[in-house]
Amino acid sequence: MLRKFLPSVVAYSPEADVIVADNASTDASIDVLKTDFPSVRVIQLDRNYGFADGYNKALVQVDAEYYILLNSDVEVTEGWIPPLLSCMESNPKAVACQPKLLSYNNKEYFEYSGAAGGFIDRYGYPYCRGRVFDTIESDNGQYNGLCRLFWATGAAMMISSKAYWEAGGLDGQFFAHMEEIDLCWRINARGGEIYCVPESKVYHVGGATLDKSNPRKTFLNFRNNLLMLYKNLPEHELRSVMFVRLLLDYVAAFKFLLSGNAGDFKAVFRARREYRKMRRSYENIRKDNIEKTIVMRPVGRMPFMLLWQYYARGRKFFNVLKK
Repeated sequence: MLRKFLPSVVAYSPEADVIVADNASTDASIDVLKTDFPSVRVIQLDRNYGFADGYNKALVQVDAEYYILLNSDVEVTEGWIPPLLSCMESNPKAVACQPKLLSYNNKEYFEYSGAAGGFIDRYGYPYCRGRVFDTIESDNGQYNGLCRLFWATGAAMMISSKAYWEAGGLDGQFFAHMEEIDLCWRINARGGEIYCVPESKVYHVGGATLDKSNPRKTFLNFRNNLLMLYKNLPEHELRSVMFVRLLLDYVAAFKFLLSGNAGDFKAVFRARREYRKMRRSYENIRKDNIEKTIVMRPVGRMPFMLLWQYYARGRKFFNVLKK
């Protein structure tokens, strides 16, 4: 990944200092960086802290007004940073933004993990302009306008360092998956604004670290989604939303089982057990989040059930959902 994608980052990011955070890698990554990329600063961590806390441990060592979180499997394009910077500096409430995220392997299509910016339904199911569940649109310019979001992808996110730390950074207990949506929820609830800036364009492989079919990915997605809801839901919604999610998670688990995915079936139940164990440790965090909330229903948190819209009503594209 470093040999393949870091050259474009170095070549097309003259406005930025390029830094690689190494989560205690056990391959030849450090040697490759020293030999092939001597201009790149390396922050070596003492162990694998995961995506979330790995960023926290690295970014605390970086003095900058803005951070760009960038996955190691992203190819950037010439001129990708100035539009993001312009968005941030022209709007005093803008604290985070993302480029348009396209598929590295099929460049005419959006990429699953961010597309043209993220939204979320009432029950915590995320989706994007250009991607709803597994339906991925081709990029025909339909999402080329600047757009206010609920969440920006962690694969390629510019964020104010001040806002990052004031919101508490990424939740290290998540390890990986859903952590950027959780952070964006806190930012939105505290009055910050998040955008997609489609003039900026990058290409993302996606799933390069943990394949979509891996039960550990299913476990992390389900557990962290539940923790995110518990941490951020307004009090008047918490009980009803979590009850419906309990039912929906069991439906998802048995759907996995009937499809022959026993590993994913077990992962859902393990995720719910782990959520129950961890919930108590989040009580004070939830209290703090609620106390600091000034926007009860942030832009991009939609009132409908995405599963019903997608499967029962056949609404599989963002523009149809919005209408």
